[in-house]
Amino acid sequence: MTDKTRKLRRLNPVNDAALIRESWKIFQIMAEFVEGFEKLARIKPSVSIFGSARTDPDHPHYKQAEDIAEALSNAGFSVVSGGGPGIMEAANKGAMKGKSPSIGLNIQLPHEQTNNEYQDIGLTFRHFFSRKVMFVKYASAYVVCPGGFGTLDEMAEILTLVQTGKTRNIPIILVHEPFWRGLLDWFENTLVPAGTIDAKDLNLFKLIDDPADIVKAIFDHYEDRDFEPSEEEREILSHL
Repeated sequence: MTDKTRKLRRLNPVNDAALIRESWKIFQIMAEFVEGFEKLARIKPSVSIFGSARTDPDHPHYKQAEDIAEALSNAGFSVVSGGGPGIMEAANKGAMKGKSPSIGLNIQLPHEQTNNEYQDIGLTFRHFFSRKVMFVKYASAYVVCPGGFGTLDEMAEILTLVQTGKTRNIPIILVHEPFWRGLLDWFENTLVPAGTIDAKDLNLFKLIDDPADIVKAIFDHYEDRDFEPSEEEREILSHL
């Protein structure tokens, strides 16, 4: 054992109380999954909508998200958002104007996140990873509105899962073309030439702004199949 290793061990002694606490957190995580599975298994078909928590209610992006959610709700889709303010609130508000349930997957954060009031079903998570599973597991489509790091994280997550075959192929729709254009150009002009993605990966998503066109694109995707996952897809989703 080197002197450096001995020093590190002195600086990082084993803390039995901390280890026990970490071990018991598994039950907290299990509880989040169980509650999520029980409450969300009956909301299908559903569409997950993402976007910035910082978008004001008088911003055009807010109104656009609200209209999209209302159109989806009236078309028979439950609408799932992150449950917070901004675009998330717009999605839940629009869903409540429609005929289908409005669901919020809320997250406990040190700042920024406050649960909006437009939720028929609301769940609260401590862990981002268990919340992410709920966004994907029951979604028939993803609608991604303008947003920041959190929105980009969710978009990259679903693109990766579909690209790698870890979830079924569902419509991924990006809203407001001018907002996304720079990123999509970077995908095409940097990532594809670098070989880090294939050119065909650019077909994993569509750019659509009109609410009616978004609803149509989702129905078109499922024209020759059911909204419910096939047996093979169920098996894939069981390993998310």
